[in-house]
Amino acid sequence: MSSKRILVVDDDSSLRSVMKMQLEEAGYEVILAADGAEAHELIRQAPPQLVISDLKMPTSGLELMRRIAADDIQPTLIIVTAFGTVETAVEAMKLGAYDYVTKPLDFEELVLVVHRAMERQNLIEEVRNLRSALDQRYGFEGIVGRAKSLLHVLDQAARVAQRDTTVLIQGETGTGKELLARAIHHNSPRKSRPFVTINCGSIPKELVESELFGYTRGSFTGALATKPGKIELADGGTLFLDEVGELPLDAQVKLLRVLQQGEIAKIGATDVQKVDVRVVAATHRNLQAMIEDQAFREDLYYRLAVVPLLLPPLRERREDIPELVKHLFNEAKERHGMADVELTPGVIQHLTRYRWPGNVRELENVLERMLVLSSSNIVTEADLPEEIRRVPADNSAFWIELPEEGVSLEAVERELILRALEQAKGNQTKAAKYLDISRRTLIYRMEKYGLSTE
Repeated sequence: MSSKRILVVDDDSSLRSVMKMQLEEAGYEVILAADGAEAHELIRQAPPQLVISDLKMPTSGLELMRRIAADDIQPTLIIVTAFGTVETAVEAMKLGAYDYVTKPLDFEELVLVVHRAMERQNLIEEVRNLRSALDQRYGFEGIVGRAKSLLHVLDQAARVAQRDTTVLIQGETGTGKELLARAIHHNSPRKSRPFVTINCGSIPKELVESELFGYTRGSFTGALATKPGKIELADGGTLFLDEVGELPLDAQVKLLRVLQQGEIAKIGATDVQKVDVRVVAATHRNLQAMIEDQAFREDLYYRLAVVPLLLPPLRERREDIPELVKHLFNEAKERHGMADVELTPGVIQHLTRYRWPGNVRELENVLERMLVLSSSNIVTEADLPEEIRRVPADNSAFWIELPEEGVSLEAVERELILRALEQAKGNQTKAAKYLDISRRTLIYRMEKYGLSTE
């Protein structure tokens, strides 16, 4: 697809010629078509980046849009319409047109609209090409999203997958840490070997060591046979330690030995056993803060965080939500055999505005709940959970749910300051700017609420 090529479609030959002259003066390559049928053929032969099409002509502009959509060709479209048929142009925009201009044409306005459309199309193609390159080279297509923050993490993960080093994946609950860990394994030289998962937070503390390292027969009451641990089962492959921040300190010491010497000692064994595992760990907790509280070993942290990866929360990549909704809803429909059920655009708008504290996992659960509880083949805004319906239509509006029992204004202000400092990674100047107050005022209020200003 040419980055400067525009197809002008109009049955008025003189208008076509004038548009061609004006756009070529603006630096674009222009080809012409007299109606939608001719234009469709030209697009199929060599897709332009932008199509400017009249609505009223043989094989109309709307019909051309339908044909382009059916062929899955994705140039940006600008509609040209007479002043009296603006409603039709708006309808065309609902079908996917980027913008419209009215006759008689203001050619300066046309060129400005074309410039904006080209910038948008260039950005779309840049993101699409980057994602396509990542998918083809690394196979990370299982992780849905096109936000630059996510693509940056995928790019890092794809590169580290080829290197036999430990990785620490950080991110809030529900952001897809295990999915990323699996992608790293399946795109590594170890992909034909086991990928073994252990959730460190779901195992009782007294059983953690036996689950990780295994035990010998007779080593404790009930040990009727020798049992391999998860680390031994992962020999030659990848061990994924989910919620590694929940590991007891005793188990952390032994895990450090695995990373340093590649050795394990089963409970009750008198000798050590060599293992070859690649460790990928994940946590939603702040391990550095846990180090200060002496709840996590500093030496283990630096062994795990050779390559740290931070998955962004869903609220920081809202542009991915419509694509995620479509992907997750289709998966849910397939699981439940409900292929005819569809979502209305209003539902997707509400889902995009919601903050998603539970991230992708929460979105997946909400979509499945609406699907299985739907009373018809159309899921509407009435089917949304109440907390999502209550989110205001204005994205810029600040919204907070107030409890019935009341709330302390000072507690809310203190929490806002803490959140702003967290978002600014402790930078007081940035936090003050975020809260629209001076740094001096921020420090005063931090001291007021007993918050450290160092």
